[in-house]
Amino acid sequence: MHVTSLPGPYGIGDLGPGAHAWIDALAGAGQRWWQVLPLGPPGAGDSPYQCFSAFAGSPDLISPDALLADGLIAQSDLPAVRSRPDRVDYLKASALKRSLIDVAWRRFRAGGARRLHPAFEKFRDEAADWLGHFSLFMALRDAHPNRSYTQWPAELVMRRPAALREARLQFQDQIDRHQFAQFLFFRQLESLRAHAKKKGVKLIGDVPMFVSPESADVWANPHLFQLDARRRPKVVAGVPPDYFSKTGQRWGNPLYNWPAHQRENFRWWVARVKASLDQADLVRIDHFRGFAACWEIPGAAPTAQKGRWAKAPGEAMLRAFQKQFGGLPLIAEDLGLITPDVEKLRDGFNLPGMRVLQFAFGGDSTNPHLPHNALRNTVIYTGTHDNDTTTGWWASAPKDQKQKARRYAPGIERGPSWEMIRLAWASVSNVAIAPVQDLLELGSNARMNVPGHPDGNWRWRLSGSLELRGALDRLGEYSALYGR
Repeated sequence: MHVTSLPGPYGIGDLGPGAHAWIDALAGAGQRWWQVLPLGPPGAGDSPYQCFSAFAGSPDLISPDALLADGLIAQSDLPAVRSRPDRVDYLKASALKRSLIDVAWRRFRAGGARRLHPAFEKFRDEAADWLGHFSLFMALRDAHPNRSYTQWPAELVMRRPAALREARLQFQDQIDRHQFAQFLFFRQLESLRAHAKKKGVKLIGDVPMFVSPESADVWANPHLFQLDARRRPKVVAGVPPDYFSKTGQRWGNPLYNWPAHQRENFRWWVARVKASLDQADLVRIDHFRGFAACWEIPGAAPTAQKGRWAKAPGEAMLRAFQKQFGGLPLIAEDLGLITPDVEKLRDGFNLPGMRVLQFAFGGDSTNPHLPHNALRNTVIYTGTHDNDTTTGWWASAPKDQKQKARRYAPGIERGPSWEMIRLAWASVSNVAIAPVQDLLELGSNARMNVPGHPDGNWRWRLSGSLELRGALDRLGEYSALYGR
């Protein structure tokens, strides 16, 4: 469950009391992992996989209650929020968070919450490698609303030193305000992680393979990406036609200039993974197959049908990670079209792959997603954020897959979600994960994302009216029964 999906009174889930209560509920049910989506500031389509930075946190996830506890806002600053309890309204929620952060910044700038001032300066020093670029980028975005950064004045697009100096002087307060918002985000995340550690719950984070074309990362490091003279992507990322889309998926992310990364010994990537491990105990590498080869689509192509596989230096990069971190606390998202080179890369570094039970009942008995074919060094899921809920999947599953599922798991007809959870928990996979929608046996209207269909995704929320206690108790019983 993503943080945005937590219940609460402010139109969007956040890092405050609702997240702490969720940790308590998981611990009470004997659960040891909570998996979230990327925590960065979402851009196009509100997608957490299209963020304005690979390092920054989303201000939308800042808790108003925590701001109140820190003395940065007053009770009277908290307006009554009227929104659907089961859907995020990003426009309203973002506007509310912006207004509260503005209030907090004015109070802080005027000398309020004095005890936090040393911590803010320490944060700015420790995050200096990315924070300066990001805060200037966001201040310039504020000054050029609804425009791609490639449409800014040329001297800013090309990062001419004189233009950057002038912009820093002109927008100093906005820059400081964006840095303050990042301080608040990471302060609250640190508090949540400390609470989780105390309760014996660990977080699984998520590192997208690619970054948004509208990001501080691309703007500040153009030499690390395949861009043309006007800083537009020459080629973009995606996947060829697959299970989710007949025309493939054209994500639009710029592809990496791998020789430049290699010359710098993958410095940017190492810093990125370190930043992610500062936010979570274990991170999933989304689209891990991109470490072996990326689907390269011409920048002007309207779909992903015409493209080619372009090799990537995954082995050298993973060795750089090993050298930096000692171990590799990573999960390889190895779904989709997986070729022997991807499997060799995954297994050569002993990375756990993923198994998804919704994919288990196509093909024959050798299907790797079937529980009897699972390996210990895997993470098994009933479904992911890209799948339909299990109840929705079962309602529309092909007839032949339903027939096989009934033979394999006779209880699936009575309750597909819980039978799939039972199969996952009974498997030998070291980690088993279920979307919270499956615990509640929710249908397709609770789906988080439909790949290839950009509208209406990432909005589902756990309504406070839904009763989770019984579902978590049942999950705890399964965990005890199967030794998890």
